Amino acid sequence: MKSTSSLTQTARPGWKRPVVQFVAMGVVAAVVLALITGWFTQRAARAEAIHSAQTKTELLARAVAEPALTSGLSDGDAAAVDQFDRLMLDRVSEPEILRIKLWDATGHIIYSDEPRLIGDQFPFGSEELKVINEGGSEAEVSDLSKSENRYDPPLGQVLEVYTRVTSPEGEPLLFELYYSYDDVAQRTDQLLGAFRPITVAGILLFLVLAVPLVWLLARRLDDAASDRERLLLVAAQASDAERRRIARDLHDGVVQDLAGTSFALSATAREVSDGSEVEQRRLREGLESLALNVRRSLRSLRSLLVEIYPPDLSSDGLPAALEDLLAPVVAQGVDVSVDVADTSELPDEVVALVWRTAQECVRNALRHGQPDHLTVALSTDQTSQPTVRLEVSDNGRGFDPTKPQGGDHFGLRGLRDLALEAGGTLTVTSAVGSGTRVVLEVPWR
Repeated sequence: MKSTSSLTQTARPGWKRPVVQFVAMGVVAAVVLALITGWFTQRAARAEAIHSAQTKTELLARAVAEPALTSGLSDGDAAAVDQFDRLMLDRVSEPEILRIKLWDATGHIIYSDEPRLIGDQFPFGSEELKVINEGGSEAEVSDLSKSENRYDPPLGQVLEVYTRVTSPEGEPLLFELYYSYDDVAQRTDQLLGAFRPITVAGILLFLVLAVPLVWLLARRLDDAASDRERLLLVAAQASDAERRRIARDLHDGVVQDLAGTSFALSATAREVSDGSEVEQRRLREGLESLALNVRRSLRSLRSLLVEIYPPDLSSDGLPAALEDLLAPVVAQGVDVSVDVADTSELPDEVVALVWRTAQECVRNALRHGQPDHLTVALSTDQTSQPTVRLEVSDNGRGFDPTKPQGGDHFGLRGLRDLALEAGGTLTVTSAVGSGTRVVLEVPWR
């Protein structure tokens, strides 16, 4: 028969490998990071493009518009307006500038490259009032539906930038330029184009450097897990071999000697003839008592042999092995219920795991639980994934599974590891005063 060394680790699917998971998560993180950094970079680039338009407007206001202001412009003098218009069209005529306006502090347009707007008055918003009173500049997307834009052709999205200038009379005026937002978007794309390769290259470089390191760590973890599994299986194999050796030595040695001694004592008791009748009866009774004690010891020793290692632990012999395992329990006055399904198709390694689990559970129940009733149920599931299920429950004292357990439960922890290695599970349910229930479920195909 096969030993428990056949309990090998189930092959891990490719998607469960740490390197594959890391690469997948790294790619997802890289995409998310690229999107987030792209969004922030786009905002920064747009802000930089708008700031560039503000800087340009302030420069044109100081270098061109303010020096070109003449007396009478604020009063609507035609000559002053005409002179300012020629200077603006000559020096500020650029493709990206769509409209030029000059406002006084009361909201009157004193100059526009659209002559029909000159003289019209429109209320200032809070931003315009702040600039004309405090200086600086502001930029915002223009609302082309306003009355001040009624003469404009379809311009698309427009960015309006305004700053303060001072007339020759010392009055604050508002100098305003309209820019096509396409130019802002183009400038934004230029800035993004400069930063995007750096961001993407940094993320890719991180993945390139990190993947080999993770692969190396994963290999070490796999090697450590393989070594642990190998040591566990070697220990289980050595334990089984040692148990078989002890059982064989006891059966071939001590058991045979005790059986022979028992027969010899019984035969000697029947052959006693010397001495008085009373002495002969006492001697026979003494010898029969010794023979009875030897037979009791022999039965206990045979039960111990079954517990150490059943003589026929196979799929066909598993029900009988379980019956032999529970025989001493019945002898101690514990009510036992056994329900074992057909196990003829179970592989030997699964049979060995079921046997060791049942043995450990029965032993723990008697040692720690002191139950009045013990149930052992073994069933098989013949669905698409055939599974064998062992349940051992008792009505003993139970324990608190949340508290650290002592060394007495080491065997159960080892069985849980073996169940995991075989692709199954070992579940322990217990509560103080409510007994213990252990369920082993193992796939066997």
